[in-house]
Amino acid sequence: MYKETKKMTLAAAKLMGEKALEKSEEIGKPFVFSVVDAGGHILYTQRMEDAFITSINIAIDKAFTAATMKRPTHMLTERVKPESELFGLNHTNNGRIVPFGGGLPVTVDGEVIGGVGASGGTVEEDIQVVTAALNALGL
Repeated sequence: MYKETKKMTLAAAKLMGEKALEKSEEIGKPFVFSVVDAGGHILYTQRMEDAFITSINIAIDKAFTAATMKRPTHMLTERVKPESELFGLNHTNNGRIVPFGGGLPVTVDGEVIGGVGASGGTVEEDIQVVTAALNALGL
């Protein structure tokens, strides 16, 4: 599957989606969850009923950011502040860089093969959803 090929697969994305849904229901809020491949291209997105429409792009862009920046999105928060060296980074790539939590890279043997993103709750809740999704893969 994904570990052998070091490639994000639809099967892995769907499994992560199931776990993201379970965690979302446990939290008690409607979320949007998205998976992208290593190049940041959408592989899988799901939106729970009543989730914010705005959360669609946010979840996709969190996954994009995590995959293409090769780090959790919350690691960018301090680095894009006005006094920081990466100030304005979030305005690049047509505004797709999300500098707050809820996006994680998917890494196999040190290689980023994709990214996951969630939106719909607090930053902490979004992180819980994507963490549960990654845990489904044993990563």
